[in-house]
Amino acid sequence: MNAWVNPADAHDATPLLAVDREHFEAVIGAFGGAARRWCAANGFAGEAGRFLALPATDGGTLAVLAGCDRRDALWSLAWLPQRLPAGHYALDPRGLPLDAAEIALGWALGAYQFSRYRKPARAPAQLLVDAATQARVAPLAAAAYQVRDLVNTPTEHMGPAELSAAVRALAERHGATYREWVGEELLAANFPTIHAVGRASHRAPRLAELTCGPADAPHLVLVGKGVCFDTGGLDLKPADGMRWMKKDMGGAAHAIALAGLVLDAKLPVRLTLLVPAVENAVSGNAYRPGEVITTRAGHTVEIDNTDAEGRLVLCDALAYAAEQKPDLILDFATLTGAARIALGPDLPALFANRDEVANALLDAAQETRDPLWRLPLWRPYLTMLDSHVADLANAGASRHAGAITAALYLERFVPEAQAWAHLDVYSWNDADKPGRPRGGEAQGLRAYFGFLQRRYRGG
Repeated sequence: MNAWVNPADAHDATPLLAVDREHFEAVIGAFGGAARRWCAANGFAGEAGRFLALPATDGGTLAVLAGCDRRDALWSLAWLPQRLPAGHYALDPRGLPLDAAEIALGWALGAYQFSRYRKPARAPAQLLVDAATQARVAPLAAAAYQVRDLVNTPTEHMGPAELSAAVRALAERHGATYREWVGEELLAANFPTIHAVGRASHRAPRLAELTCGPADAPHLVLVGKGVCFDTGGLDLKPADGMRWMKKDMGGAAHAIALAGLVLDAKLPVRLTLLVPAVENAVSGNAYRPGEVITTRAGHTVEIDNTDAEGRLVLCDALAYAAEQKPDLILDFATLTGAARIALGPDLPALFANRDEVANALLDAAQETRDPLWRLPLWRPYLTMLDSHVADLANAGASRHAGAITAALYLERFVPEAQAWAHLDVYSWNDADKPGRPRGGEAQGLRAYFGFLQRRYRGG
């Protein structure tokens, strides 16, 4: 992890002191009157988002004061890796007491750079982090990096085959079983909606499956929407709506990264990971509004809108997951703009058919500072998906409650006896924020992993 350095490997680290306005005088007092005057001359009094280097008598740097907001501890120093001069920094106990693991994780997330197509302008500043803290935090940082890398990669290099390759690579790393159904194999294996959405692309649709773990262990199934690019199909998106649709596989990125965390941690589960990977394109054989598809579950679906494609690729995968009668199904999807209108970009919308699952996820979100917000499966809204020719439509005329009706559509493919949760996630930062650079983002990942650790390991 380029964000950190082992204490034994850095003997030239600059002391870094966290400070806020409330405790500024107490912190600066340890450095004497000259330091206080230097701060006054530079107009610095511990304001969050600002830092100031205290000069040493030899012309070097005595220490760096970094203003922070302790109410947002994870991100309190996450803005520093890209703003401090490159070098090594050590958190100094003379500053505010902060949780070492949170600071290390925030620092790593702030140090992230997507460098596949452009060399970074500079290396991030590195924080001294002891081996025990690194071991605890590194998997979470690496999982977030993976989500960001997958989402940031344009569809040219992250099509259905490449997304499935990420599942295959995970399987190979852990000695898991991998298989996939590609193109016409989807029809032969009864995954008609995945095939319908992806058939218009020159890159064949596919369903990737990873399985790992003993047969008698609790069975956990993770499902991720892998729409590698979404034109909207024949119901074509406008240019501004299509611009960032490389990120429409963000649900798959989350599922893959979470599966990696589960496998690395050796949680006592039988894990299945399902990624339906498609490109929703336009060509002569694109699926059309008004078509009726008989899904894997046997429900007939009228295509009201070809831009409501994510729920179509998910419904066959969810039906397949439910056939295995697992302990729990969790799906992730960049599913609706309505969730963003309701909750904004930072709050993933959680839906669950079990209160105990939803409450445990919300508790984990609080503990990990990785927010989720539950929305209801308000079943009276199912009438918005009525069709006069099929069992249901994939969308409806009303713009009301779009995130809820999408979740209700998915629930139709999950038996009532099956525990299930759905996360409608944005997977993106529209602008740079401390620790969260513009571009692909992991949201809810730490919360879900914390929940799974507690559910299957008791803590």
